[in-house]
Amino acid sequence: MALRRRREEELKEKVLDVDASMQGTLAFKDPVNLRINGKFEGKLETKGTLTIGEHAVVNADIKGEDIIIAGTVNGDIKAQAAIKLVAPACVVGDIKTPLLSVAEGATLEGHCNMLPEGKGPKNIIDILTIDEVAKYLEVGKDVVLEWASTGKLPAVKEGAKWKFEKSKIEDWLSSEKIK
Repeated sequence: MALRRRREEELKEKVLDVDASMQGTLAFKDPVNLRINGKFEGKLETKGTLTIGEHAVVNADIKGEDIIIAGTVNGDIKAQAAIKLVAPACVVGDIKTPLLSVAEGATLEGHCNMLPEGKGPKNIIDILTIDEVAKYLEVGKDVVLEWASTGKLPAVKEGAKWKFEKSKIEDWLSSEKIK
């Protein structure tokens, strides 16, 4: 119990409150309480608690531990512990988390995956993003986009986003279609 209290005290000391417009990649290796109340565009990777304020507008893919959203987020969100959407949150993107809370007045447009890695029925389809496919194939995003748009790589375009089924990518790899 003392260890948990000490960690909570350390997190209280590491609070970063952002009220400005920012662009780029923001990554934290140590736990911090990050609150975004302004605009952010790019990529966001946090440890600790991330809070997106009611008036915040975030256009980014987000990875974190605990994420609380009251503002607007356009992008995919992955949380190791939990995601909480509180009114008037508006999220457009896919969510992956073991625990999701959506309060009345909050909106979510996208897919939600709450199953732990490797759990659940075998018929659950594992969908990958362009970034995940690029990392998996060890090529650049531009190469993945080119292969997907020319039909060399199995993919489906939904609106402006490309979606890749992991099993189809693995089948494609095993059939040695990389040229």
